[in-house]
Amino acid sequence: MTRIFTLIATLLLAACAHVPSTSTGEAGIRAMTFNIRLDIESDGANAWPYRHAMVAALIRRQAPDLLGTQEVLLHQKQYLEQALPGYTFVGVGRDDGAEGGEFSPLAWRSDRFEMLDSGTFWLSPTPDVPSKGWDAALPRIATWALLRDRRSGRTVRALNTHFDHVGTAARASAARMIAEWARQGDTPTVVMGDFNVPTGSEPYTVLATTAQSGLADARAISRTPPYGPSGTFTGFDITAAPEAPIDHVFVTGDFTVDAYAVVTQHREGRLPSDHYPVVVDLTPRPGGG
Repeated sequence: MTRIFTLIATLLLAACAHVPSTSTGEAGIRAMTFNIRLDIESDGANAWPYRHAMVAALIRRQAPDLLGTQEVLLHQKQYLEQALPGYTFVGVGRDDGAEGGEFSPLAWRSDRFEMLDSGTFWLSPTPDVPSKGWDAALPRIATWALLRDRRSGRTVRALNTHFDHVGTAARASAARMIAEWARQGDTPTVVMGDFNVPTGSEPYTVLATTAQSGLADARAISRTPPYGPSGTFTGFDITAAPEAPIDHVFVTGDFTVDAYAVVTQHREGRLPSDHYPVVVDLTPRPGGG
């Protein structure tokens, strides 16, 4: 009998392990940002057909409530939608606002959140139409959604983005655009993505400074020490040790950050992507949303 009770307790703990809560009974939210690397033949043994199952398995294992992915071509998005049937995906291709080019899709657990509104804007002076901004090499977008938490009835905003890898002015201007978006309203907000900038850079500082954006870096305010390496870009090299992250999660003060992790899961030395995903566990503060 003792063994039965022990087994039951173990299963319950495992089921609840990733959902932090407060004394008020608030259900935690797990957010994950993951640059999955576009499907390109020149990646050779690391090309998408040889690792797509690892990407899906990693996401299933981490079981995020909110998921932001980057460098996602249409067929990759369709694969993830099929492999992760419990999630709802939104987003458009950055080249034409439909299916062309890379997506920065936002997804969420369908049993956890109900969508109230969503949209995409371009990181450029003409955000409502497909366009490149400033000195960017490519069009860049941000995908957002307004969600109702089915458990608490609260509303949450989430945004996923991918900043340009070349344009210095484009990254700085994009950060200011998203900071302005984040300041609008008083809804608890999560901003995540591949920002292509390290901590301490101008775009990072804009987003991580509460006075400018209303946001803070989840890593910097985590109640528990950050887990995993500092850097997030590996170029598929398991031995790489980048000094700083370029993938970030920012949150408004409506959340307590209970845990932050850079996930280094691999399969016999082979990595699912050239970026490590970032996973954060959040607890809504009483009275927010």
